[in-house]
Amino acid sequence: MSDRVDSTGRSEAPTHSRISAWWFASAPAERLAAVRILVGTFAFCWVTFRLYEFWSVAKLPAQHFRPTGVVRILDAPLSPDLVLAIGIVTSVLLAAFVLGILHRYLAPLAALCLLWTITYRNCWGMIFHTENLLVLHVLVLAFTPSADALAITRRRDEAPTGYGWVLKLLVAITVVTYVLAGIAKLRIAGMAWLDGEQLRNQIAVDNLRKALLGDSIAPLATPFLDHPSGFTVFSVMTIILEIGAVVALVGGRVGRWWAFTAWSFHVGVVALMNIWFPYPLLGLAYLPLLRAERPFVWVRRRWRKLRGMPES
Repeated sequence: MSDRVDSTGRSEAPTHSRISAWWFASAPAERLAAVRILVGTFAFCWVTFRLYEFWSVAKLPAQHFRPTGVVRILDAPLSPDLVLAIGIVTSVLLAAFVLGILHRYLAPLAALCLLWTITYRNCWGMIFHTENLLVLHVLVLAFTPSADALAITRRRDEAPTGYGWVLKLLVAITVVTYVLAGIAKLRIAGMAWLDGEQLRNQIAVDNLRKALLGDSIAPLATPFLDHPSGFTVFSVMTIILEIGAVVALVGGRVGRWWAFTAWSFHVGVVALMNIWFPYPLLGLAYLPLLRAERPFVWVRRRWRKLRGMPES
């Protein structure tokens, strides 16, 4: 079917064609590869530095084991040594994921092992949601051509569908997590959330609990709790940020401004509640919106120049 022509004689592409062109817009392979390396490095460190924790938690009495997610296939907990072995294998596979070694074969295994390892840890007590976005991003990167550049073993030809769609998928997943958080606030508190009292009470109770248990309270909690009216602004801004996260899909400068605002939000959470979300705080959750390849391209050019190699 041919495109329609408007009154000025210009062709009007069908809506689905415009959406397809937007979704599959080109992006450099190096950008997606940079996201793979940085996100994968975080996942590698996250697992490796917690191996002892995984092993220790797995030694708890079996009555503390509450299978969730993919671990529901188990009727009883695994032996602590097997849990440690799986964690070590996960670390090794994630290292290969970062380096881009046999990506088509090893990356999916790395992602599935990460999913299992983190889910298994959540079966022993409180379920943590802080790693959900990390696992989803690793899964996407593992099953897409994210190692077509900046990899030890890589394909020679560009992916037929390019790389822009993978970055948009990563952004879309990030957006969904924020939108769901905003919806959850409105479902629990309704429009009453916007007056700030719910947020103020939450911050007050959280810091009081920390004080009673001997933990450090947030540095700005006490000064702000003395001024209740400010929490109305914080509550409204939180909902706008989370429900309005869809603007990040626009990309470009708009997407980067939203990313900066979201990052600032997490800094505020630290200042008011002393709660840390490392993945967004380090900016990794927003990498698909940024030109993440620039440092890697610069290093590669400098390396080639030092060795007297021509630019590729």
